[in-house]
Amino acid sequence: MVVEVNSETNVLNVIQELTFYNQSNDTLSFIVLNDWNHAYSSKTSPLAKSFSDEFDRSFHLAPNKDLGKTDNITVIDQNQSMLTWERDEKYPDVVQIRLREKLLPNQKATFKLTYFVKVPNAKFTQYGFGANGKMHLKNCFLIPARYENKAFVKYNNLNLDDAANALSDYNLEIRIPNNLTLNSDLTITQNKGNQYQLSGKNRLNLNLLIDNPKEHTVFKNSQVEVISNLRDDRLNDIQRAIVIDKIVNYVSENLGQYPHEKITVTQVDYDRNPFYGLNQLPNFIVPFPDEFMFEIKFMKTYLNNYLHNTLQLDPRKDSWIINGIQVYTMMKFIDDFHPEAKMMGNVAKLRILRAYNLVSLDFNGQYSYFYMLMARKNLDQPLGAPKNTLIKFNEKIASKYRAGLSLKYLDSYLENKVVQNSIRQFIDLNKTKQTNRNDFELLLTKNSPKDITWFFDKIIYSRDIIDFKFDKVTRTKDSISFSLKNKTETNVPIPIYGVKGKNVVFKKWIDVFPKDSIFTVPRNEAEKIVINYKNEVPEFNLRNNWQSLRGFRLNSRPIKFIFFKDLEDPNYNQIVYIPTLEYNLYDGLLPGIRFHNKTILDKPFNFDVNPTISTQTKSFSGKANFMVNQYNRESNLYSIRYQLNGHYLHYAPDAYYTKVNPMVFLRFRPDDLKDNKKEMVSFKYIMIDREKSIYITDENTENYKVFNAKYYNGKTEITKHYNILGDFQLSKSFGKVAAEVQYRKLFDNSRQLNFRFFAGTFLYNKNISTFFDFALDRPTDYLFEYDYLGRSETTGLFSQQLLPSDGFFKSMLETRTANQWMTTLNASTNIWNWIEVYGDVGMIKNKNSAEKLVYDSGVRLNLVTDYFELYFPVYSNNGWEIGEKNYGERIRFIVTFNPDTLIGLFTRKWF
Repeated sequence: MVVEVNSETNVLNVIQELTFYNQSNDTLSFIVLNDWNHAYSSKTSPLAKSFSDEFDRSFHLAPNKDLGKTDNITVIDQNQSMLTWERDEKYPDVVQIRLREKLLPNQKATFKLTYFVKVPNAKFTQYGFGANGKMHLKNCFLIPARYENKAFVKYNNLNLDDAANALSDYNLEIRIPNNLTLNSDLTITQNKGNQYQLSGKNRLNLNLLIDNPKEHTVFKNSQVEVISNLRDDRLNDIQRAIVIDKIVNYVSENLGQYPHEKITVTQVDYDRNPFYGLNQLPNFIVPFPDEFMFEIKFMKTYLNNYLHNTLQLDPRKDSWIINGIQVYTMMKFIDDFHPEAKMMGNVAKLRILRAYNLVSLDFNGQYSYFYMLMARKNLDQPLGAPKNTLIKFNEKIASKYRAGLSLKYLDSYLENKVVQNSIRQFIDLNKTKQTNRNDFELLLTKNSPKDITWFFDKIIYSRDIIDFKFDKVTRTKDSISFSLKNKTETNVPIPIYGVKGKNVVFKKWIDVFPKDSIFTVPRNEAEKIVINYKNEVPEFNLRNNWQSLRGFRLNSRPIKFIFFKDLEDPNYNQIVYIPTLEYNLYDGLLPGIRFHNKTILDKPFNFDVNPTISTQTKSFSGKANFMVNQYNRESNLYSIRYQLNGHYLHYAPDAYYTKVNPMVFLRFRPDDLKDNKKEMVSFKYIMIDREKSIYITDENTENYKVFNAKYYNGKTEITKHYNILGDFQLSKSFGKVAAEVQYRKLFDNSRQLNFRFFAGTFLYNKNISTFFDFALDRPTDYLFEYDYLGRSETTGLFSQQLLPSDGFFKSMLETRTANQWMTTLNASTNIWNWIEVYGDVGMIKNKNSAEKLVYDSGVRLNLVTDYFELYFPVYSNNGWEIGEKNYGERIRFIVTFNPDTLIGLFTRKWF
C-alpha cells in the first residue's frame, strides 16, 4: 500500500496492490475484504445500532465531518480489467469482489485497488482522528477476510475488536504531516522525515499510531520491542522498563515467545478493555502500590494484544479461548508474584475493615464474584456463545472472568500442568496454521489423563449452574463418611476439603456420583468438612458448603452486623445497618436506621426494614420490604418476584397513612439477551388506611383496598423507545381500565420526536369525590406508588411536581379530573439540543356533563429524560399563560431522587 495522510480533512488516499493466495481446496469466484472503517458511514449501520443499544448518543448527534467511510473504490485485476464489487446487504462492512476468472486451489491472483478512507472521530471508539492531526488507526484498510469451512467469514464491525482477518504480509509506504511521527507494530524499514516504509509478515491486525514525537516510549529486551504510551505518572522510565521486562519474560516463559519483532501497548488499548475494579477508582485513593497498578494494567493489555496477534482463531466465535488464556495467565501471575494481594489492596491492612469479605478477599477471588453477579441475576450466558450475542457486562467482564476460572478449575482437577502445557502447545500450533476451537479442545482432551467431556458440555457450551451440598455426614475419630446432594444435577467434579483452623488437612476430588453413594476419607483431625473450599469450581451457592465436625454444634451460620453492603460471606448471615436520611414535606427530615440482608450478589430472600423518626411531628414512621426471588433458567419467564412491603408515613401535615402491599412480578426476556426488550406482568393488592385530616376534604377515602394488575412491554434504545402499559384496577367503590403507549424516535439529523397516548375509562364508579378519578395533570396517587415530595399539596412549589401518568398535561386547567373517561395525546420535539416544544390535546368526560376538548402547549427543557425536566406553559385552554403575573406558579418539573432509579440510568447499558 501507498498511503497519503491528510490531517486537515482526515482522509487517507490509498493505492493498494493485493495478492490473494487461495490456500483452500475450493475454487473461488469472488473474494471478500473486511472494510471496518465503513461502519462509521451511516447512522443506521450495524455499528450505529450497537451504539444505540448501549445508550451512547455521541454517534447519532455527531456532524457528518466526524463520521467515517471508505469511498471511490476501484479494483483492477492483473489483466488490467476493471472488476465489479459490492457490499453485502446483511454485512455492509465487507466488500465482495467478483472475479472474471475463477481462482483455483493454490493459485494466486493480484489486484490493484484505489480508494480513500475518511477517518472517523476517535471520540466514538477511541480509534480514528484526535486533536492536532493525531490518529490511532486499526484495521482501517481493505483487508482479506478469514476463510474456513468453504466460505469467507463475514462480520460487521460492532466495536468488539473481533475482525476476522486472514493472515497477511504487509509492505506499506505512508506519508504523514511533518509535525507528527509514526509508530506501528510493523517493522519500519525506512524513515525519511515524514515518509515511512514498513513491512510485516503473518499479521492478523494492523496498528498505525500517528501522534506527537514524544507520545510513545520504546522498550526493548531479548524477546520483543514494546511501543507504549500506557500512562502512569507515578513511575519513572526505569521503573516502567523493569515492569515491562518482567511481564514480557513471564509471558514468554508461560505462553511462548511473541512471533513478531514489535508489539504496541497503548493507553487506548487499555481504556477499551480495562481491568474492571481498578479502573473505577480515582488515582488519589487507589489502595495498591504504584508498581502493582502498572503491572496489572500492562499485563492485561499486553496479553490481550499478544493473543489477538498470535492466535489464528475466529475472534468472535472463539473469544472464550482468548479470554480464558488471558485471565488464566493473569491469575497465575498473581499467584506467582503477589500471593498475598487482596482485592482491596492496602485497605485490607486496616483493622477496622478486616471483618468485611470485600476487603479480605484474595485478589484472584474477585473473578468468581463478577461472574456470580450475572449468574444470580439469571443473566449469565454460555462461554462458547459468539461474542456479538453477549450482554455488555458478560462480554467485558463476567464471561471473560469465568473463562479464566474455568481453565483454572480444569487445571486444578487434572493437575501436573496439563492445561498450562496444552495452552503452550496450542499457541505454538497457531504459529503454523489457522485454528479454531476444535483444535484447542482436541489438545486438551488428548493431554488429559481423565475424561473431560463434562468440561465442554457443562462448563463451556451450557449455562448450567453448579450447586452441591452435604446430604449426610458421620464421623469417627479417624474417618469421615458423607454423601452429596447435587441440587442442580450438573455432574462435574467437585473438591472436598478437610479443614482445621485455617489449614487444609485433606483434599479429595469427587467426579463419579453413583446414586446413594457414601464416600469415606481419613479425618486427619479435621474440624469441618467443606465443599469447594478454595472456590475452584464456579459454584452458584457457597452458603451450603460446610459441615462442622465438632460434637453436636449446629451448622447454622452466626449473625454478623456490618455497616455497609459487603460481598456475600458463606460463613455468616450478614445484616447491614446504615443510617438513612429522607425528606418529605409533612414528615420533614426522616433520620433512621436501615437494616437489610442485601449483599452485592442477589439472594433468593431479602428483607429491608427502615424505621425513621419524623422531625416534623416528633413521632415514629418507616418502611419495610420482604422479597423472594425465583429464577427460571430455561424459560423466557426468567424471573418471578414475590414481595410484601409496607409504609407508615404522613400523607398530610396531621395524618399518617399505612400501606400494606403484597405483590407478584413476572418478568420476561427474549432468547436474545442483548435485545433491550422487556416484558412484565404484575399483580398487587394494596391496602390503605389513612388517618382523617382536617386538610383533606375528600369523603370516604380514608380506608380502601385495590386490586391492581399491570402489563408492561417496552424496548429502549437511544434512537428509539416504545412501551405499552395496560392497567386494571378493581375496588369496592370503583373499577377502571387504562392503556398507555409511548414512542420516542431520534432521527439521523438529531431531530427527536416524542409521543404518548393515554386512554382510560371507569367500568363503574360509586365515588362522590375526585380522589380516584383520572387526573389530567397531577394524579392523587391513591396507591402511594409515586415519589411525590408533597403528595397532598394544591398550591406552592411542591404542587408543581409532575409525574408522567394519566393525562400528563402540564397546564393546570379549570377541569383537572375525569370520573367517566379520558383520552390524551402528548407530543414534543426538540428545536435545539435539549430545548423542546411540547403540545398536549385530549378529551375528558365527567358524569352529567358533555365531553370537553382540552389542550396546552409550551417549552420543555429535557435535561435528563424521565429524570430531570422543566416545563414552561405558553398557550392552553386558559389562553396565553406566559404573560400572567403568577407565571412562576405555572412552571412544572419532573425530578427523581430515588437512588435505585438514578443508578439504573448509568447501569442500563451493561445489562
